[in-house]
Amino acid sequence: MGKSNRQKTKKTSRFSIRAKLLTIIAIIVILSVAVSTGVVLWLVNQDLNATAEVNNEEANRRSAMEAQYTIENVSANSRMLLQIIDSAGAGNALSRQAIESFFEQNKQVAALVTAIPGQPNQELTNNQFFLEREIRVTPLKHYLEAHRKTLERAAAGETMLLNATPEFIIPMLALFFPWQGKARMVLFSSEKLTESLSSRINQSFMINRAGDILIHPDPDIVKAGTNVAHWNFIKKIREHPAQSMQELTEADFNFTPIGTNTIEPIVIRSTDENANIIVQKFFLLAQQFLDLIAHIPDTAQSTEIRYYVAFTKLDIGASTVITGIEHNKVFEMIGATTRRNLYFTGAVLLLAGMFIWFFSKSISIPIKILAAAALTIEKGSFEVKLKSKSRDEIGFLTKSFQRMSTALGIFGRFTNREIAVRAMRGEIKPGGLPKHATIFFSDIRGFTEKSENFTKTFGDEASDRIVQWLNEYFTLMVDIVEKTGGVVDKFIGDAVMAHWGTAYTAGSPQKDAYNCVRAALMMRLALINLNKDRGPDKPPISIGCGINTGIVTAGQIGSDLRMEYTVIGDPVNLASRAEALNKPLGTDILITEDTWALIKDHIIVEEMPPVEVKGKEKPVRLFAVVNITAVTDKPRTLSEVRRLLGIKAPDMAKVNINSEEKKYKIGGSP
Repeated sequence: MGKSNRQKTKKTSRFSIRAKLLTIIAIIVILSVAVSTGVVLWLVNQDLNATAEVNNEEANRRSAMEAQYTIENVSANSRMLLQIIDSAGAGNALSRQAIESFFEQNKQVAALVTAIPGQPNQELTNNQFFLEREIRVTPLKHYLEAHRKTLERAAAGETMLLNATPEFIIPMLALFFPWQGKARMVLFSSEKLTESLSSRINQSFMINRAGDILIHPDPDIVKAGTNVAHWNFIKKIREHPAQSMQELTEADFNFTPIGTNTIEPIVIRSTDENANIIVQKFFLLAQQFLDLIAHIPDTAQSTEIRYYVAFTKLDIGASTVITGIEHNKVFEMIGATTRRNLYFTGAVLLLAGMFIWFFSKSISIPIKILAAAALTIEKGSFEVKLKSKSRDEIGFLTKSFQRMSTALGIFGRFTNREIAVRAMRGEIKPGGLPKHATIFFSDIRGFTEKSENFTKTFGDEASDRIVQWLNEYFTLMVDIVEKTGGVVDKFIGDAVMAHWGTAYTAGSPQKDAYNCVRAALMMRLALINLNKDRGPDKPPISIGCGINTGIVTAGQIGSDLRMEYTVIGDPVNLASRAEALNKPLGTDILITEDTWALIKDHIIVEEMPPVEVKGKEKPVRLFAVVNITAVTDKPRTLSEVRRLLGIKAPDMAKVNINSEEKKYKIGGSP
């Protein structure tokens, strides 16, 4: 026997789960780490930094050239127009024709202004520009009024490039420059220039001498009038003597500095032009105040990280084009190259994947089946069917699990399945607890006589026939008990003991008592249907039911080797004695006064003569249950119940009060 067990163990461990897992892990780790790491490191990391620097510097150079060309083109065309006007005269037909031709060829220009000290400004306005963009010309006057000092500086010989977007909402630049002793200002759209600076990887933007962002791919940043003069890397660029350069530096390209504030431009609809000017001046002053706050650096919330930063200083307006790319994002681009190289790794791992799939299937599927079976048992269904298909530990475990399931299934038939499941889950603890419960006893009438008839009719087969007959009856009764929330405590020969409100309750003693009585009535109806067309092999069954309600002790009672969940106490004894009184009183369901008091509004009863029960000081009132009040069908009286069940009404005067152990005595009035 010992040799046989050793042989089985040897066969079971031929290729263990440990060996399978080690094989899978070894294949994945060796192939993936060795191949992918070696190939990626060898192919990708060469010259990556140099490539990133070259690309960033080239992007900055192209952006700077585009900005320089656009601004110079606007400036040169404006100067040419001004030269024609100054030579021919402002009101000359040639001047008017030149102005019309200028705005037609330079559609991005909104206005050209000449400031003459002591005289009104000479404004050349491209009305079509404002109409197409649904902008009123009025803000132009307010803008010039707000930048009077800027015009004075331009007249003194200074060229400046400003962000006009906050005042006009759309991307706009204002170029202030001197011309023949006068200050000139050309207002033009920067939409095309903004598009040229946009990039998916590199981030380019343009600032002026004061650090105001003039052009940026994000229009909200320009509209907000963001100033970055206080940023450290901007200070370094402005102080650097070189015209263009690139270096790896700490920078902040998030463009959310503390203090960057703006007031949205307001469309003024008042008919009073003076009121419009006053209101506009108020908002311009407020904006200047917020701009002043924006220049206060806040290093506490610095988000500086490493960037490749390239810059090019333009010749016009002391403006600078800056292009950057985050250092970490450069190495993120390894991912794209790595993916291409990992195709080769994937081809190698494909073979390993086939082995992994095969082995994992042989492990995962049986484990899932075992887990599902365990869950089924946990829910109270002990009998599951499992079939082992392997000789490893999982196959051995499956066979053991199947044997355990079969044993539990057999065990479940010898005890209350629901109680066993609840005890297994820890919901029923060892020891007794007081419970306000309703106790039920039932017994088959004339069982001894029926058993003798089985013996006379079937001889040696009588025992088997009786068991089949009882099992059919018990199956029906147990199903009714469980459907109404009761617990079958035990079978005592042909008797059934059950209780409600112990292991679980419907919510109150009243509900539990009602469910118990309802179960008894359901049993009455079920037996009427069962007794139809019965033969000698299955004689008809009639029962008597006794029901009582009270405080009992419920718990797991027994020995260390065997125990059961049951109830004990005087209410249990009284329920058993009430069941025994059905025969002499000619009833099928008797309830005590304690049960009746709880549910008297829900049931139809007829009171029986009181009974003096041994151990009770006062006579016990008993009630024969006729039906549920809510049910309109018959029976409605005890007489109808007796006719329905074929019970003969007893003569109370002839009832033998000296019955078994003198447990009861029929009396008169209560």
